Amino acid sequence: MEPVQRRLCAIIAADVVGYTRLVEYDTDGTVAAWRSARDEIINPTVRDHSGGIVKLTGDGFLAEFPTIQQAVACALEMQKQLEPGPLDFRMGINMGDVLDDGDDIHGEGVNIAARIEALAQPGGICISNMVYDAIRNRVDAGFQDLGEHNVKHVSAPVRVWHWQTATLREPEDISAVIAPTPLPGEPEKPSIAVLPFDSMSSDKEQEYFADGMSEDLITDLSKVSGLFVVARHSSFIYKGQSVDIRTVASELGVRFVLEGSIRKIGDRVRINAQLIEASTGGHVWAERYDGSLENVFELQDEVIAKVVSALSVQLTSRESDNLKRVHTHNLDAYELFVRARATPFPPLPERIESARAMFEQVIDMDPEFAGGYAGVSSMMSFGGIFGHLQDTAILERALEMAQKAISVDEYFGWSYTAMAMSLLSQRNYDAAIEAALKSIALQPNDADAHAYLGFILGFDGQYEKNIDAINQAIKLNPQFVFGPYLNMRVMTQTIAGDYAGAIDSFEENQRRGGPVGPPVLAMCAAAAIGLDSPKEATQYVENLKHGFPNFNLATWNMPRLIREQETQDRVMQLMREAGVPES
Repeated sequence: MEPVQRRLCAIIAADVVGYTRLVEYDTDGTVAAWRSARDEIINPTVRDHSGGIVKLTGDGFLAEFPTIQQAVACALEMQKQLEPGPLDFRMGINMGDVLDDGDDIHGEGVNIAARIEALAQPGGICISNMVYDAIRNRVDAGFQDLGEHNVKHVSAPVRVWHWQTATLREPEDISAVIAPTPLPGEPEKPSIAVLPFDSMSSDKEQEYFADGMSEDLITDLSKVSGLFVVARHSSFIYKGQSVDIRTVASELGVRFVLEGSIRKIGDRVRINAQLIEASTGGHVWAERYDGSLENVFELQDEVIAKVVSALSVQLTSRESDNLKRVHTHNLDAYELFVRARATPFPPLPERIESARAMFEQVIDMDPEFAGGYAGVSSMMSFGGIFGHLQDTAILERALEMAQKAISVDEYFGWSYTAMAMSLLSQRNYDAAIEAALKSIALQPNDADAHAYLGFILGFDGQYEKNIDAINQAIKLNPQFVFGPYLNMRVMTQTIAGDYAGAIDSFEENQRRGGPVGPPVLAMCAAAAIGLDSPKEATQYVENLKHGFPNFNLATWNMPRLIREQETQDRVMQLMREAGVPES
């Protein structure tokens, strides 16, 4: 028996993101792509950096290097060569003392590399703080602080740093992502709204099933960058109503409307769908789809394919792949997820908590569905952004749940919005913007993704882009009366010093009958002082004290999320001058 050897080395742990799902979808193509990546990029790059492959796993590898700098340089080069490509890799790097038994290496250094690798986003690299300290002035790459994480079988928390390939637009290109679609009038893209499908049954459970179907159609169409798709909250205001298609299209600013009905009998389902051109009221197409409940998602795919074809939309290869992905096959879990997403509006604490509990149930029903984890994360982060939640453990769990959602399904766009919210609550602005951009890349028509990108940009000080992004959210979701978009605009306009604009946005929200909570009242009071209107400021504060007597600046999180200290001080001083309660 060969003696066990001990040595100090740098370790890269890596795997293919979503390998099992990819194999299920295309076994031969996935295996061939993995072999090609290994033979043409991974093996030669490791050799070029004086490293060695310790072992290959079914979907990854473990490599060691004499120095940290060689390991990091190798990982960066590999990720840049692997992107774009058919497979996404994530990597973790650590330095440690290892035991070599001749076939494998063992030790805490290996364990940490493997654990933090799971925290990386697709195309990303996570490194331990030890590695970061060694290379931060030696490698031309921007690593972002993800904070401390508990690692299994390691006594002390590990601080983690993250880098990702440029699969997302860099911040200076954000304007290309959030450029508002020109409405009203003829949009540049075909514009469509999906009305809630009618349930052809009096059974309430079948109504939830029909709502879930409509939600899923909207979600899938939202993945297509060549379309302008109105969000669910706007189209669902017409649920249960006898509507005039021309009126609906005018109110939503779209040219086409998709409507239909669903009947579920036993284990069979029938979908009637019709695409209508609003200007004429004529059918572009109308078809009936029959199948088993087991294949209901495939029936949805047929409807989506028909819409895309009818509107002559050219799909990118990535969009085509994304439209084929089924995020859950558990219909009950998906129906509950749809109900949970609608629950937090208007955003009252009890509604947010109720939604969180429902998302927890979704996780129990289908642990492989990212929607449950993303929902729990979002509800937890909400208090850390808008309210008084300052429990570090809860905010860390929000980040962990977002990371879990991405690890379960890296193509589920809302997971990245949840990640962005949790990162903002921890003042990690650059990483939050990156996550928000990823969400938009996966679902270009997701209004919430645009809104939270804009919100984060405002707190980061990128004011012009911030307003464009929030306005785009409003255009994608024009009838979302109980949504936070106008309130977001109030807050970020106040931060930007556009006090008149903030008051105008607040008044627009009031005319619409939108929600009015303590954050927006406090910001309006600050804006009124900024406009030298103390009487108006006093009225806002009185409304605040009357409606929310426990609100105070001492424990309110939001002002502390403003990146620039000078701006933060200005906003706080304006609120104090207005008389917003200190404690």
